[in-house]
Amino acid sequence: MIKNQTAILMESVEKSFKGLQVLRGVNLSVKKGSIFALLGSNGAGKTTTINILSTLMRPDKGRAEICGYNVVSQPEKVREQISLTGQYAAVDEVLTGRDNLRLIGELRHLRDTAVLSDALLGQFGLEHAANRRVSTYSGGMRRRLDIAMGIMGDPALIFLDEPTTGLDPQSRSAMWEIIKDLAKSGKTVFLTTQYLEEAEQLADRIAIINDGIIVAEGTPEELKSTLPQGVIDLSLKNEQELTAVTSLLQDYSVKCDITMLSLTVVTDGSVDQLADIFSRIRQNGINISSFTQKLPTLEDVFYVLIGEKQREDI
Repeated sequence: MIKNQTAILMESVEKSFKGLQVLRGVNLSVKKGSIFALLGSNGAGKTTTINILSTLMRPDKGRAEICGYNVVSQPEKVREQISLTGQYAAVDEVLTGRDNLRLIGELRHLRDTAVLSDALLGQFGLEHAANRRVSTYSGGMRRRLDIAMGIMGDPALIFLDEPTTGLDPQSRSAMWEIIKDLAKSGKTVFLTTQYLEEAEQLADRIAIINDGIIVAEGTPEELKSTLPQGVIDLSLKNEQELTAVTSLLQDYSVKCDITMLSLTVVTDGSVDQLADIFSRIRQNGINISSFTQKLPTLEDVFYVLIGEKQREDI
């Protein structure tokens, strides 16, 4: 990727905490004006990656740049280029929506703060609540205000760390449209999310991080094409049978959904493997309620690559 078209560059970045290596040589390159999603389980290194790129944390090794500026040697230049919105809205609940925006404008020494504030209130659909205290806002409204405050000053790059966590489906859908509009306006959006559908809907490119290493990167379609066309869903009658079939198929990549009493099994698409799976189940006296074959999803790719290992996020 040509350097002047690169919004984010990471080369062999490492980071450890008290002897625990969290990032193990991360390499990333993100094009300007794109939406890039970083996926991973809790503890995989997503938040640490954002903290390094936003100058909140120094890497132990490697190089990281934002719009050509080094995050270690040129942190002030980097901060001029970015906006960071964390997992929880950082708004002042005592102030009104308009006052929150004006305060950010004044802290950034911007001109025409009042005009900019009103424009952002309109852009994010908050003009009707501009003079209300933020304590009266819904979760979706607070999140929209938080992002509006983040782009006050027109940053080139916006970090969104799990931007729709805790939002209802309607608010999440509205947030998706806001993120798409930000990219259409020429801004680069770097987001982390645990919602795989969200990444698939929004991102131009996706990277999957596991245990501090980027294990896959590409467009949603490129990632899905890495799996064979042999994904099947099996429905069982009860939890006991579900557990038994999971054990029988432990040498396959299997995702178990106890709530739905279903299994998703990834095969190589061959008749031999399908026959093997159903033969094992039948020989153990278990009847499948139903099964379907489907095309691989991003969720299938995610679980094949990282399994279901979970840790507390660092």
